[in-house]
Amino acid sequence: MQKITNILIGLILLSTYAQEEEKVNVRIPRGDILSYANPSEVGFDSLYIHTKVDSIITNGIKERAFPGAQVLVAKHGRIIFHKAYGHHTYDKLQAVALDDIYDLASVTKITAALPALMKLVDEQKIDLDAPFSTYWKPWRKIDTKKDITLREILAHQAGLQPYIVFLNRLYRKNGKLKKRFVKKRANRRFTNQAYDGIFIKNKFRKKMYREIAKSPVSADRTYKYSGLSFLIFPELIAELTGSDFEGYLQHQFYIPLGATTMAFRPNTKQFENHIVPTEVDTVFRKTLTRGWVHDENASLLGGISGNAGLFATATDLAKMMQMYLQYGTYGGKRYISEATVKEFIRVQYPENDNRRGLGFDKPSLGNADLSLSKAYPAPEVSEESFGHSGFTGTFVWADPENELVYIFLSNRVYPSRAQRNLYNLNIRPAVQQVFYRAALPLR
Repeated sequence: MQKITNILIGLILLSTYAQEEEKVNVRIPRGDILSYANPSEVGFDSLYIHTKVDSIITNGIKERAFPGAQVLVAKHGRIIFHKAYGHHTYDKLQAVALDDIYDLASVTKITAALPALMKLVDEQKIDLDAPFSTYWKPWRKIDTKKDITLREILAHQAGLQPYIVFLNRLYRKNGKLKKRFVKKRANRRFTNQAYDGIFIKNKFRKKMYREIAKSPVSADRTYKYSGLSFLIFPELIAELTGSDFEGYLQHQFYIPLGATTMAFRPNTKQFENHIVPTEVDTVFRKTLTRGWVHDENASLLGGISGNAGLFATATDLAKMMQMYLQYGTYGGKRYISEATVKEFIRVQYPENDNRRGLGFDKPSLGNADLSLSKAYPAPEVSEESFGHSGFTGTFVWADPENELVYIFLSNRVYPSRAQRNLYNLNIRPAVQQVFYRAALPLR
């Protein structure tokens, strides 16, 4: 009887994958382009995967870690799991769909700023070990910053301040916005749109750059995560390429990859997809944030930044991560050289207890020997693996050794960024671990 039940469940799962494939209009491709398959086709136990992942995610929704989530996993270049759970908000008016668009938060760092920088390294337009001030002139006369290399910056080994809350510069002591920086309508000096009816003075970005230049630097140069340089990268990339940041990314990466939803400021695009909301902002935007970047610093730059601001669907994210996993190629096209990808995903300063690659996050040092509760991410990932997390509740990871791409999307900041059960319940590593334990010969 149990055998018959398992066969029926397997047939249902096969039907589900066919329906999901049709929903997102995925063309079955060839070569090194992602296609869909059942878990059993790559030696995975479908019943085990669905049972475990469903349990973890539904418990997360119950515990209000997020109102909804989406998980996509590709193995050997084949998407063997792609499932949506829950709703956009707790009122359950809009169910999560497979082609929903999410605010990627800091995943932007490795899907926007980083591919451009990697290509510039390939073209020998930047040198990882040259002082960053070679390319960014404002740092040349600052003693604490003039000798910092791009390698140190990308590995978070430069001692830069983690974050500056530039939003504070918009407010007076009485809590009112400074009209010299913010307008309700656009004009030629206020074209950077932060939200509906909120336009930031174009020159405010120069103020941000000056404050970053003046910010303190730690003398010991130990590992300290900082996103400040990623606010600068778009302008630097534009200077070095002669193209605007978003246009360069679209032309060089997103359009050739077929990542058609990967974009900044999706509310200004003609996407038919639903955009998942993030936080109910009670301070700046005074409403539910949807279709505009959640990160305030990125919003003050008009929603186009290297630290945050990119939006995408799970399938488009998977294409970018599969390209990285394949060391720079996808669909028969080479985007970045193999040598450059391998250099960027390599741990740079292990002697300083720094697990980071160049821009990419890496497993905790000694991760394989840690329990799930202490590991980052799942302890089963290979040392070669890499990825990044996002503040809004996103996470991407690629493991070349195991040929596995893992995408987790949620809006854990709804209704407030104070919601931390995504972390407390260790949901993202727990789901990831399922796919390392699902191999049939090992169970």
